[in-house]
Amino acid sequence: MTSYLSAEQILNADDLAYEDVPVPEWNGTVRVRELPGTERDKFEAAFVGKDGSSVRAEGLEGFRARLAVAAVVDEAGKPLFRSAAETKRLGEKSATALQRVVDAAMRLSKLSPNDVAELTGN
Repeated sequence: MTSYLSAEQILNADDLAYEDVPVPEWNGTVRVRELPGTERDKFEAAFVGKDGSSVRAEGLEGFRARLAVAAVVDEAGKPLFRSAAETKRLGEKSATALQRVVDAAMRLSKLSPNDVAELTGN
């Protein structure tokens, strides 16, 4: 007989994956988490035009920094970056370092290269 989960069991499940990513360019390690469903939706919506179907003209601009901001957390799972100014500054950091973080965030959140191409209109 199959045992089905209750709503409470589902809602109380600790189901977000984390990965500690060494970033030698920053002389340390960052914790990257899987994006929760609502945050992935918000991240993806940032690339959609006002009509709801087209891709914003900016395309890939800020992709790495925005994904890193959404995925990098402290030891307690709280986001490290909170402002647009911090996102902009993070985007000015090493592309190699950001790519390490982005690769982990994409892997954990099951964002495929095809998803990215679709989001950015490429």
